[in-house]
Amino acid sequence: MNRPAPLRVDVVLWLALLALCSAYLQGAICKLIDFNAAIGEMQHFGLSPAHLFAAGVIAFELVCALAVLTGHFRWIGAFALALFTFAANFLANAWWHEAAGPGRDMMMNGFFEHLGLAGAFVYVGWLDLRGTRHGH
Repeated sequence: MNRPAPLRVDVVLWLALLALCSAYLQGAICKLIDFNAAIGEMQHFGLSPAHLFAAGVIAFELVCALAVLTGHFRWIGAFALALFTFAANFLANAWWHEAAGPGRDMMMNGFFEHLGLAGAFVYVGWLDLRGTRHGH
């Protein structure tokens, strides 16, 4: 059986990690570009002081995503993003508070997608702690 070249495997796995981190990179970049919108988002969720929460979320998302992508303390970044995603999901996608209908269904889908995302980060962190980096 022919095995793929290690470099090719590493590239594919890194691209998968990039896809996993993409929402956090995109979110942080958008918040940096329009910091007032980031403050508005924090206010929408009742987080105060909003400007400090916005700055903290930007730094958190960037640092943790970069840890996952670079492999430096990958397990910490992955577990932190898993916990963040799990907790924020109950704030941002509380579908059980919505009236029945398409909006509730979309929010419920988003909730369970985020649970899957948190699970994927736990898996990445677990593999890193076990020393199973980049499929080796």
